[in-house]
Amino acid sequence: MSLAYMPGFGNDFETESLPGALPQGQNSPQRCAYGLYAEQLSGSPFTAPRGTNERSWLYRIRPTVRHTNDFRIVERPHWLSAPRNEPDILSLGQRRWDPLPYPEGKVNFLDSMRTITTAGDVVGQVGMATHVYALTADMEDDYFFDADGELLIVPQEGALTIFTEMGLIEVGPLEIAVLPRGMMFKVMRGEGVERARGYVCENYGAKFTLPERGPIGANCLANPRDFKTPVAAYEDKETDCLVHIKWCGVFHVTAIDHSPLDVVAWHGNYAPYKYDLRTYSPVGAIGFDHPDPSIFTVLTAPSGEAGTANIDFVIFPPRWMVAEHSFRPPWYHRNIMSEFMGLIQGQYDAKEEGFVPGGISLHNMMMPHGPDHDAFEKASTVDLKPVKLSDTMAFMFETRFPQMVTRYAAELDTLQTSYVNCWEGLERKFDGTPEAGGWLGGK
Repeated sequence: MSLAYMPGFGNDFETESLPGALPQGQNSPQRCAYGLYAEQLSGSPFTAPRGTNERSWLYRIRPTVRHTNDFRIVERPHWLSAPRNEPDILSLGQRRWDPLPYPEGKVNFLDSMRTITTAGDVVGQVGMATHVYALTADMEDDYFFDADGELLIVPQEGALTIFTEMGLIEVGPLEIAVLPRGMMFKVMRGEGVERARGYVCENYGAKFTLPERGPIGANCLANPRDFKTPVAAYEDKETDCLVHIKWCGVFHVTAIDHSPLDVVAWHGNYAPYKYDLRTYSPVGAIGFDHPDPSIFTVLTAPSGEAGTANIDFVIFPPRWMVAEHSFRPPWYHRNIMSEFMGLIQGQYDAKEEGFVPGGISLHNMMMPHGPDHDAFEKASTVDLKPVKLSDTMAFMFETRFPQMVTRYAAELDTLQTSYVNCWEGLERKFDGTPEAGGWLGGK
């Protein structure tokens, strides 16, 4: 499928799928073309500063009030929200999982969602949740919107076609898609795809934006032109459909007799988008030492505290390693942030074995972590020539909140109970004799 997109991050777009459907010179004419209804979708308070004010005007076949009837609460026991604290299900520690297995039979995106961690407070609109999906079917007559947060979707295997109110997005491995809070959509498998698997970050807080570049300047990292927003497309379907809503951590469903994806034209800056991770331009040390991983931030969701994100979305892409007389992989550390990591393809340079594409690792706040024994020995003794890290892509959902593991994740057969053994071989190497350059006491 070849789809059309509009480039730019946070731009004010306008698009129509029928000529003349988009009003000119005003937002809400007395009568819209084609008998459409005008409706505003706001992603921020009306009085938010211009730089953070987000809204789009939609011109649709029916207003959204006709896309709902009486709601009923439904149970989705595997999609959970913060706050949650079940310390009895899994003791504190570094954790790692093998890839989520695919389900038996036909399971769509919504039904396949499984929560791994939660953090913060969904009602207070701070924090996040991490999920994984493994689907084998399309959302044919099922539609969904998340009133609790925006969704960052990271495919690991198999492409998806996401039909949103604002148009169609096709996204595959090494790409991401971001769906704003409250955006109606359905997910289908990409052309020729039988099954698909990936990761989802549900952001309860301030929306994702591009990080400030500071001394890096105007270029590199994720460039705005590489973000793509879909052109208008609509589904005019008069059949029985279900609209699913997540609101304050509770799921509701309502039955209607038509598709809610009926936006014929729209304009504004509150819209879904996709991004190709291969267009990320990494910067790093060209002298010595490994830079902080924050240098690889693609998107950040700020908190009320400067420099401390509600969420950072960080990647570890293909790149040259050239630092002299330096330990090149990420160093051992403890961190105020909590790190959920996934591997899309290849090998992560700080782990020689056990962390495979589709896998997950979790290093919560102040839990020590770093290269395994084999990676340490290799990086400590290798001849330091320029080396290209190729065919690799790992990522992190990093948050200032502790991430609570769900019972589902704690009881998964794919949980690696021996993960901590990867550091067992890091034996004592200390030699405090004068011959070794050591000394007793300080100067």
